[in-house]
Amino acid sequence: MKRVAATVGVLALALGLAACSSSTSGTGVSNAPSAADSTAPVTITMWHGQSDDAAKAITALSAEYMKEHPNVTINVQPGASNTDDLKQKIAAGFVAGDYPDISYAYGSWAGVLAQSGKVLDITSQIQDPAVGWNDFPAAARETATVDGKTFAMPAVVGNLAVIYNKALFDAAGVAYPTNDWTWDDFRTIAKKLTNADKKIYGTAYSVAGNEDTTWHMWPLLWQNGGSILSDDQQTATFNSDAGVKALEYLRSLAVDDKSMYLDQTGEKYGALFLDGRIGMQISGPWNLYDLQQRKANYGVVQLPGTNGDHQTISGSDIWALFDHGDANRAKAAFDFTNWLTQPAQDAQWNIALGNMPLRASEKNTAAFAQFVKDYPGGEIFLANFANAKQPRPTVAGYDEMSQNVGKAISAVLQGQGSAKDALDQAAAKSADALTS
Repeated sequence: MKRVAATVGVLALALGLAACSSSTSGTGVSNAPSAADSTAPVTITMWHGQSDDAAKAITALSAEYMKEHPNVTINVQPGASNTDDLKQKIAAGFVAGDYPDISYAYGSWAGVLAQSGKVLDITSQIQDPAVGWNDFPAAARETATVDGKTFAMPAVVGNLAVIYNKALFDAAGVAYPTNDWTWDDFRTIAKKLTNADKKIYGTAYSVAGNEDTTWHMWPLLWQNGGSILSDDQQTATFNSDAGVKALEYLRSLAVDDKSMYLDQTGEKYGALFLDGRIGMQISGPWNLYDLQQRKANYGVVQLPGTNGDHQTISGSDIWALFDHGDANRAKAAFDFTNWLTQPAQDAQWNIALGNMPLRASEKNTAAFAQFVKDYPGGEIFLANFANAKQPRPTVAGYDEMSQNVGKAISAVLQGQGSAKDALDQAAAKSADALTS
């Protein structure tokens, strides 16, 4: 769930140029050609941005699809060395006219991608009952849909909960958290687990100033009754009293209690948790694979609650579909991603790699039963989707706003300035991006 701030401006500029040259409507979502020949030879390109086991899995699945559909050739490419770098690669491709039919993308890019005028409108296709659109978590569906137009299929889903180190709890004589715990409980436990002499921290937070920093605060904002944006999605409201309260709470752990490890890179706290240096991390199911590999003694519990509200946030990555004015390519791109996200294939893509299943119906499959056996806590993350009541906004300005908020959070957690001033400044810096 990492983001690269340096490419935001490049992407916005490139997508702006693409949109200016597009004849599409103000939604920025292109209408896919309707007349397609299901038997005609067709070649599509897919960028996946994956490495190692994930890259092998998607290549194998593509080969399986081509065997079943001999008229379709899928040119599978990494596209970039990692998913972060796909953002700039897509932007450059839009300008040069050399972009894929399908690309993996972070959900936080949804708004700016949709604004480009280069994405397919698959709104009518997903109405087919065979697609099973409502089987995906609501947050995943909403991430793939901008201004009522759907242009992507969900790729990976997850949500934030608390993963805790049972050995550290036992050593400190602290009871394991339960589903009815509160943020006051979380703070008390973090203080008890912290041991400065042994360099053990109760919890951790990324202060890299990117989306990983930002989205960890949104559940606290929501639980306190706040919102990220106004109803018309054009004005920042995260700097409300609820937002200030959320950031002040985080500051109390970092500055007052010194029970929070501040990760300058956003890359270290997961490894420190595995090494027994952090007692609780607010994270997602993407950590289960590493935990299983290390045979870690851990537990998973939903986020602490505010007045009984345990609201969390769901992070959904997507398979974005792009338009090339070719009906056969459009059909092939949608048909393949639809096939890829069905339970049989998802068992080989997500579940086999330690990710959450894409669909609610998969909880009853043998593949998910094996997943829970291999990755304890997976069933808790699946149930936690019920607490994911709101998605991140899919407006084009979200990505830039996220960087501003991330920097504000990072400064406050490091004792620089007040929560109110920092969030007000982030809102002011984000105004142009949200209204452009």
